[in-house]
Amino acid sequence: MSVLATILAQQTVEVIDTAAAVATSATAAPAAAAEAAQLSVWELCLKGGVIMIPLLLLSIISIYIFIERYIVVSRARKEDPTFMKRIKDYVNEGEIESAENLCRRTDSPASRMIAKGLSLIGRPADDIQKSIDNMGNVEVAGLSKGLPWLATTAAGAPMIGFLGTVTGMVTAFFNLANAGTSASIDILAGGIYEALVTTVAGLIVGIIALFAYNYLLARINGVVNALESRTAEFMDLVKDSKTQTLN
Repeated sequence: MSVLATILAQQTVEVIDTAAAVATSATAAPAAAAEAAQLSVWELCLKGGVIMIPLLLLSIISIYIFIERYIVVSRARKEDPTFMKRIKDYVNEGEIESAENLCRRTDSPASRMIAKGLSLIGRPADDIQKSIDNMGNVEVAGLSKGLPWLATTAAGAPMIGFLGTVTGMVTAFFNLANAGTSASIDILAGGIYEALVTTVAGLIVGIIALFAYNYLLARINGVVNALESRTAEFMDLVKDSKTQTLN
């Protein structure tokens, strides 16, 4: 009986060790597979192929334009709250040259428009208004420089990404056809997910460019509203000064 019990005990221990080994291997296999399946962003970009190069260039140029325009528009939005009051005082006192010097020192879109109007004082109000409006259009065009590039990137980057996906799909099916009898779903799946990388990249670049474009456009519209307000104040000043002169 003792011999039989010893044999049974040994067999039980072997069964337990085998089960533990199976459980350990079963747990380690998914972990190893998960570790092997991890893919970095850099590797994904490399798998996107040549199409990723123009997308990278578009993103870099768009970021540069956004930062540069943001700085320019922010400077244009800064105003001296006493600027128009001092202009009115100079005009009412007849010191047009002092008002022009103030505009040159201020050096802002609004001051350049007012300086244009000051140079035409004495001419009909309609002529002054048209000249100031033309100057305002020039200033707004200068602030909007680069925005067409952002708009083009917002619309074009997703299309470039989609082009990369189409060419990638063609390559994937070509490889599948050439695989012959050894063709498998892994060949097709690998080609498809690599092809979709360009679509993701194109959408990311396009969305960023779209938000940047609309943000800058909103800030430029704020500058335009301020310029229109300053123009109205100046034209009221011109008309009042003419009225006082007639009286």
